[in-house]
Amino acid sequence: MYYFAYGSNMCTARLARRVPSVRPLGAASLAGHRLAWHLIGSDASGKCNVVATGEPGDVVHGVVFELEADRLEALHAAEGPAYDFLELPVVHAGKTLTAAIYRGRADWLDDARVPYAWYRDFVLAGAREHALPQDWIAGLDRVSTVTDPDAERTARNREILAEIPINRLD
Repeated sequence: MYYFAYGSNMCTARLARRVPSVRPLGAASLAGHRLAWHLIGSDASGKCNVVATGEPGDVVHGVVFELEADRLEALHAAEGPAYDFLELPVVHAGKTLTAAIYRGRADWLDDARVPYAWYRDFVLAGAREHALPQDWIAGLDRVSTVTDPDAERTARNREILAEIPINRLD
């Protein structure tokens, strides 16, 4: 199955920690949506979400991965109850694919949320790793962050950022 990642799961090392094997196919886009950082994470910080606008000019850039559908339990557990899991059309390499995607549930959204720096850095790392458009990357880099008060959580996530996944399939 195809999976469209637009947040921290764009970073292959992060996604590879969550599913048994990942095959990155590359950059993709989701039309009629905009990116927001307003989903309330389990750590109370802001996480990425895609908001349906219906406007064709609104586009979210992300990455398409190929995953084994029967191995999604760990990914569902990591994403938690804040997201609905649905399928939407995305464009990859000039072709439209139907890809699974997580979209935040309304009762888990708070526009006052701000991401922790390490979370934003996962999103940036994934965007750079998969060569998303430079203006998109620049926009991600401008997202305001706050410091995570949990130094251990910060250290654990920074370690993942430095990993090279062994379960990446090319």
